[in-house]
Amino acid sequence: MLEKLFTSGIRADIMSLLFNNPEEKFYVREIARLINKNPSGVKRELDKLQNMDIVSSEKEGNLKYFKVNAHSPLFPELKGLIAKSLGVPGALKSVLKTSQVKSAFIHGPYVENTNLPSLDLFVVSDSNHIRKPLDDIEKRFGKAINLTLMSLVDYKSKKKSVDRDLKKLLAAKKILLMGRL
Repeated sequence: MLEKLFTSGIRADIMSLLFNNPEEKFYVREIARLINKNPSGVKRELDKLQNMDIVSSEKEGNLKYFKVNAHSPLFPELKGLIAKSLGVPGALKSVLKTSQVKSAFIHGPYVENTNLPSLDLFVVSDSNHIRKPLDDIEKRFGKAINLTLMSLVDYKSKKKSVDRDLKKLLAAKKILLMGRL
């Protein structure tokens, strides 16, 4: 949907990343890696977005960092539009990409009924800085996120020892957000 509106898949991916991480700043190659696109195409779209005053940039050393321009008059409307078009799974995916997450999926009743007031999120990561971005998503979508966070070492250990609870969780229906199980 965003690709049609913005005429460029790269631009839609960049805006999704930046608007879902408004406090973060990224350099061109980092954005290209996170959205899995060519750095030259990413740079071209960032320049266009900067000319439209949707993103801003700042130089630190020899790197030029880009972030969403929260002072733009279009910011609230674009943020809402992007959130609606991506839905909760898309917003989670965008946030988790920047949080050193190895694997993540939604499980439980939400998989069958997305109108429920909460969802269960399983994340494999050695970082514990995930809660703050999830709080923002909870507020935006009005859904409680029940987070289960497991370190990569614990996940591998439980998977190898065929932990009954983990095996049951992995066998259940889920919405895979990123990584491999």
